[in-house]
Amino acid sequence: MVCSGLEISLAEAKKKEKSPRFLAGLKNRREKRHSRSMSGSLAFDRNTELIETFRTQMQISEAMDALIRRKLVRLASGKSFGQIDVAQIALGLLNGTMKSEFQNEKSYIQWKNRQANILEELLSAEQSVGTLLAKIRNFEEWDIKMSPSECRDVLFSIRNVALTLSSMPGNLGIQGETYYWSAGYPFHIRLYQKLLLGVFDILEDGRLIEEADEILKLIKSTWPLLGITQKLHDVLYGWVLFQQFVGTEEAMLLDYAVRKVRNILSPEDVGKKETKYLESLVCCTRRNGSEIRLNLVQSILWSISLWCDNKLLDYHWHFRQKPRLFKGVLSMALVAGNQKFGASGNMELMLDASDEIIASKVRMYVETSAEAACKRVTGAINAGSKVDKKHPLALLASELKSIAEKQLTVYHPVLRHWCAEAGVVSALKLHRFYGERLEPFLKNISCLSEDVKQVLAAAILLENYLLELHSSEPVENGMHSPLMLDFERKIGEIARPIILDWVIAQHARILEWTGRAADLENWEPLSHQQKQAASAVEVFRIIEETVDQFFELRLPVDITHLQALLSIIFHTLDAYLQKVVNQLVDKHNLYPPAPPLTRYKETAFPSAKKKLVESVVLDNAVNKKLDALTTSKLCVRMNTLQYMQKKISTLEDGIRESWSAVRLLKDQTCPDVDPRWTWNGILEMCSESVDELFVATFDCIRDSAADAIRKTCELVGARVVFWDLREPFIFNLYHGGVEGARLETTLPQFDRVLNNVCALIDDTLRDIVVKSIFKASLEGYAWVLLDGGPSCAFSDFDVVMMEDDLNILKDLFVAEGEGLPRSLVEEEARFAHQILSLFSLRAESVIQLLMTSSEHSSIGLEAHKYGHRHLGDAHTLIRVLCHKKEREASKFLKLHYHLPASSVYDEAATEDASVKSPLMADLIKRSASFRWSDKGSSSFRSFKKKIQEATSDFRHVGW
Repeated sequence: MVCSGLEISLAEAKKKEKSPRFLAGLKNRREKRHSRSMSGSLAFDRNTELIETFRTQMQISEAMDALIRRKLVRLASGKSFGQIDVAQIALGLLNGTMKSEFQNEKSYIQWKNRQANILEELLSAEQSVGTLLAKIRNFEEWDIKMSPSECRDVLFSIRNVALTLSSMPGNLGIQGETYYWSAGYPFHIRLYQKLLLGVFDILEDGRLIEEADEILKLIKSTWPLLGITQKLHDVLYGWVLFQQFVGTEEAMLLDYAVRKVRNILSPEDVGKKETKYLESLVCCTRRNGSEIRLNLVQSILWSISLWCDNKLLDYHWHFRQKPRLFKGVLSMALVAGNQKFGASGNMELMLDASDEIIASKVRMYVETSAEAACKRVTGAINAGSKVDKKHPLALLASELKSIAEKQLTVYHPVLRHWCAEAGVVSALKLHRFYGERLEPFLKNISCLSEDVKQVLAAAILLENYLLELHSSEPVENGMHSPLMLDFERKIGEIARPIILDWVIAQHARILEWTGRAADLENWEPLSHQQKQAASAVEVFRIIEETVDQFFELRLPVDITHLQALLSIIFHTLDAYLQKVVNQLVDKHNLYPPAPPLTRYKETAFPSAKKKLVESVVLDNAVNKKLDALTTSKLCVRMNTLQYMQKKISTLEDGIRESWSAVRLLKDQTCPDVDPRWTWNGILEMCSESVDELFVATFDCIRDSAADAIRKTCELVGARVVFWDLREPFIFNLYHGGVEGARLETTLPQFDRVLNNVCALIDDTLRDIVVKSIFKASLEGYAWVLLDGGPSCAFSDFDVVMMEDDLNILKDLFVAEGEGLPRSLVEEEARFAHQILSLFSLRAESVIQLLMTSSEHSSIGLEAHKYGHRHLGDAHTLIRVLCHKKEREASKFLKLHYHLPASSVYDEAATEDASVKSPLMADLIKRSASFRWSDKGSSSFRSFKKKIQEATSDFRHVGW
């Protein structure tokens, strides 16, 4: 600044300060007219702003700045300098400076001593200067005892020494070189670094100020004074940037520093003199216990390299919180760290290091960092296992997996640019470290304990990550090292049998829990929304828990293990279904016994009536089952079976998905594994065999559940009609006469029962349950028509009312389109309509049908079946005749079967012997061989006596 017209600049500034305000408008007009002539003034203003900004950045107070400027103005006005140096500036500042010019004595002393220190360092070659500088440092002597003239003499003596030194030529003959370039370079370097720090924001050290480039241009004016060249500037600015990065961890600064270091090492044309100059700036440091001498550039690069190496040799630790800095530090290490030390200890910069050398260095970083990470986690394992209650090997595998995962996702994408096999190196290192500790554990495994589960699962998971890391880059031969499958092979050999033993051991436990849950079941719904029983939920919970435990083992499994697991599921669900089905009773146990066969006869006079044979009492076990099989509990059973159907599908899908995930994980982690290195062909499990296992297991269970639903549904219908509605529907319908006991009196009970059932049953089962009740009601209606007993007899007029009742029953289940489909109802009611059509026939026609039926039976023809009845068989036709109010029917039954009149019996329950009677069966069998003619003459009469003999034994026993 002194050499570039500061005095003129200050004069201009003074003129500006003294300009009157009234000239402001004139000045503005002149600026508009002469914009070009004012460009210099604008440049001056900009420089003034930059200098002010720089003062603020250097944290120099305004008072100190004003003092320095005054001193420099006086120094510049005293003499014209051809070339200025720092020593002369320091002397000029000391000359005439008084304590009164400072705010306090302490500031003055500090400032004065700083100038003395500068002079001492620059003029250290002259011993006489030391005594003179001691006087300056002594406050009492310099500021109190010595007169101003004496002080000037001291400064003059020092100035003579400084001028003598500054007049000495440079050592290398570089243009503008002075004695101080080499002799005072340590101070010059520190001063220049201090100036360079001014480009960083004092409020935010990690950022450059906006005026950084302009400030650097101003600083460049100091290069001749301080002995700075472009190369040296790049070195020092890169060093300052790097140091600032170290302090702030701002990645942008590191990027800038890397660029500057690259500029240093770029093969640009540098003069021999400048090269010698840079080599002459020598520093001393220590390496491997011995002192080595480096030039300034080497020293800076060596320092940067040491710092980067320190971080990169354990990058898993140093970059764990800020991995984004890893790439920049690695780049800097590879740029600045290519030095080579000779046998003598001298270092040589390697400007063009080969790819092999760089890859070797990166490989060293990977190996060393992996070793450091392994040692670090091992030290924390014992304490961690006590807290987490996990086996140390499981914790170690988990920690190593985290290291491998971090290596794969964070570090390898960076490392691969310089060393393609970095992933392989890291994977092998971690694999070997863990394998050495896992081997003794594997030798002592005998069962699938909790520790074994933890360790083996963690080892497999670690192996998967290591395989993925190992496969991150293609290796030369395209194959994976067989060593990388070492865990899986050994663990597979040990785990397969103990996993199978574990699965088999679950069988007894699950069956025990399933049986207990079924035995304790009371068949009540869980809630209004969950209409199934609790036992099925518990059974599936146990199964799902076992399935989860199986797949959460995370161990090598094959189709044998899957088969064992599915076998457990099959036997568990099958056992539960068998228990549920075995608790049911045959629906025919609910059917009332049929009364004895009689012929209709009206009596005008009362007579002594015979009592019907009493019904056979059901077995106690059947009665006990019936007591527990109420309609509501049967509905809950059906809901439970339907719930099982849904859960079976969900369970199958879940197992398939988990099995596929096991296969997918295997395929992803070992996509190119040589089949020679797989154990027992685990990667070649046949998908077709697996599908067959699933089909054989779950389809069979579905079929069993569907059959149980069918049986329970049929029992619901029979229970509702033949048990819950036995009195109002079966026993009272048409009892004593059609007109007085019609169906409409029973409809409220039907409606109430249907409403209750629909409220209890699951919506998906409603239609089949209502259909079952409808079919049972039709069976009950047919029972009333054919087995209603002596009190039920129907005339032609009654048939019309009975047709109306049947239509009412159908309409009840159609429910105005909200119930069963009309077509289904009509189809199911066809047999009942056909029975009514028989009652509408004359007795002669029914008798003729009876003879025709016997004739068809003799040639092997059979009528259409409905349940256990045939529309045209002897059973049905004889019962139609028994319940017909017609003289010809009664006469036929009396003449050919000797059936008693209906008026002989009291109404009471009787044993259902008609169906099971061997005599009746024998009669039907023998009648099938009869060939009756249309008029019923020869063949009919020839066997008439035999029929009468056969029927005489059971005419008092009900069909």
